[in-house]
Amino acid sequence: MPELIRLEHASIGYGPRRRALPVLKGITLSIAADERIGLIGETGSGKSTLARTLLGLTTILDGTVEVAGTDIAALRGRSLRAFRRGGAIQYVHQDPLRSLNPGMRVSDSIAEGLVIRGGLSRDEVARHVQDVLTVVGLDPLLSDRLPSELSGGQRQRIVLARSLVLHPRLLILDEPVSALDAASRVQVLDLLRLLADEQNLAQLFISHDLGSVAGTTDRLIVLYRGRIVEDGPTAEVLADPRHPYTRLLIESAPSLTSTGADRDRRRQLREAVEVIQ
Repeated sequence: MPELIRLEHASIGYGPRRRALPVLKGITLSIAADERIGLIGETGSGKSTLARTLLGLTTILDGTVEVAGTDIAALRGRSLRAFRRGGAIQYVHQDPLRSLNPGMRVSDSIAEGLVIRGGLSRDEVARHVQDVLTVVGLDPLLSDRLPSELSGGQRQRIVLARSLVLHPRLLILDEPVSALDAASRVQVLDLLRLLADEQNLAQLFISHDLGSVAGTTDRLIVLYRGRIVEDGPTAEVLADPRHPYTRLLIESAPSLTSTGADRDRRRQLREAVEVIQ
């Protein structure tokens, strides 16, 4: 599949360029138009900064950041606003209840992005809303409800619908099922897999938990202190990690058969990570 995202030696921070300190340093990365990727790293490693960069919300200090062939580092003012409103990249928040306006009905919440982007009549917007509710497996009759009147699984599907109605090329999913019960998690993950297969929709799963993306993604990227330390097919990274931090993540994954030897191994890996800091 063609390349959708390309970063080359990109250093990224926040605030005015002359005073911004880099959070991500020398990042080189590409994402194809149909990939499902897991982005793993501890708090402060730069996961959210990478997501915000793809949305056009950070300061690119050096290097190249391209989204669908557009160099977003060169965008300013009106062109940057147009990129953000275009909806090529959509972000799905971890907590669906907090990401939905409690006083806004489902139909209005889903339609908001279309209204802001403009160019459609009221009837066309309503038709898009009904269609996308069907895509995510919800009864269109739910469109008149408030978020508080829905279950957790339904709310997460509404958040997905709000993103999908803009026909994105990439979904950035921040711990998308961590707030759901087991049955709802399976349903949402199955839906995301179906969307990837049927719509060639690239997906970037953000997590600090290796286990949550191991069976969901085809490729795994590990961030550590603002740098990519691992990038490869998920199965290969799990079977043969190259970096001590990745090995520590794998060794630290919950196990029902954890032994004293396992704990000693994790201690040795922590010491190895400390050495390379």
